[in-house]
Amino acid sequence: MAKEGGKEVEQQGFVAKDYTDPPPTAIFDVGEFKLWAFYRAVIAEFIATLLFLYITVATVIGHKRNQTACGSVGLLGIAWAFGGMIFVLVYCTAGISGGHINPAVTFGLFLARKVSLPRAVLYMVAQCLGAICGCGLVKAFQKSYYDEYGGGANSVAHGYTKGVGLSAEIIGTFVLVYTVFSATDPKRNARDSHIPVLAPLPIGFAVFMVHLATIPITGTGINPARSFGAAVIYGHQKSWDDQWIFWVGPFLGAAGAAAYHQYILRAGAIKALGSFRSNPHV
Repeated sequence: MAKEGGKEVEQQGFVAKDYTDPPPTAIFDVGEFKLWAFYRAVIAEFIATLLFLYITVATVIGHKRNQTACGSVGLLGIAWAFGGMIFVLVYCTAGISGGHINPAVTFGLFLARKVSLPRAVLYMVAQCLGAICGCGLVKAFQKSYYDEYGGGANSVAHGYTKGVGLSAEIIGTFVLVYTVFSATDPKRNARDSHIPVLAPLPIGFAVFMVHLATIPITGTGINPARSFGAAVIYGHQKSWDDQWIFWVGPFLGAAGAAAYHQYILRAGAIKALGSFRSNPHV
């Protein structure tokens, strides 16, 4: 059964959902400022990023404190803390704000016209403020350990060049943002409706895997708010010297992932020219 312009297509006993690309979000939508849902989403991003930084930075400090006593969670535990918290927080906030919790994710979604410019800017501000507050809580509760063990601040590790650190941040963020686009793609949900996908799960696993690969290089940023909040509260010069890497790298990685998903995998530019149509009569 097939309906050329209809709602269902049946092939080999499988009925697929009809799908229509959602229109791109307006770059500047003043109407958002009149909606409580807009401000609620900004608050959700602030709280989620605060909780994310509090749990993860506290885990990093605990690992370094107990490292010599063999009571540490190790690098694997740190990676699980970051990936697990992203899974939990994206699950909790996806229906409210989209569960970005990361300026690089917000930037990538803005480039893909998934969010407006005012929403993207306020999300990033809320994420950075939340990160500062989250790290501040860790320092307030264990100040001596926080200062002694580096405050969870990101910097390029000894033995690696800034170029290697930048490359690690670009590739790591590409993996994360590419996963975000793939896991939340409405076309995928329509096409593969017989395969249930819990979007926060692959996103959390992407964060986990990237941390395993890049903790030894940069401590793993892939989130400018995470790096910025830790640098503000820790306040040492080394973390500020390398700070640009943890903004430029993630933003370049996010832009690359957005372009790859939208213009290669989804063939957005080609569709706009009217090519690659599945129905030659359309």
